[in-house]
Amino acid sequence: MRTTGGLAAVVLTAALLAGCGTASPVSPPTGVDELVVPTPSPEPDDFVDGIDNPWFSEAGEPAGTAEVAGVTVTVLGEDYYAQDRRGNVWWFGTEGEWAAGVDGAEAGLAMPAEPRYGDSWRTAYVPGEVEDVAAVTEMDDDTLVLETTSALDPGRTERRTVEKSN
Repeated sequence: MRTTGGLAAVVLTAALLAGCGTASPVSPPTGVDELVVPTPSPEPDDFVDGIDNPWFSEAGEPAGTAEVAGVTVTVLGEDYYAQDRRGNVWWFGTEGEWAAGVDGAEAGLAMPAEPRYGDSWRTAYVPGEVEDVAAVTEMDDDTLVLETTSALDPGRTERRTVEKSN
């Protein structure tokens, strides 16, 4: 006669063995602050007008707005950005090159609201064209260092320092 503890061990062993296979189990989104990055279907109501994330330092004055994937974005140079209600800035495309929602392109994270040492994220996803991943490799109160790599150019690493604005 088996005891309850023995039955539990058999059930646990069976569950563990059932999970063994060649494919990884599906994992919940982790991303930065549990964001799904890149985002395949942004919700327009999740975004605000303008960008005030103190870590986002793209140069230049906004050249207006546009609509990409149903979201009103700020045009900076030739790039499209939008900030969500939590303060995260998303990259929605580059004029004449790609736009989220077109041909499999997805908006990626340009800068999280509160970057942390060790965080990493996709800056965008355009199959075969933009597959960059940024990572915070150094950080103090007012400065962070980002290293960007790409599966499309395995030997390349871009490193840039970002100053927090006040």
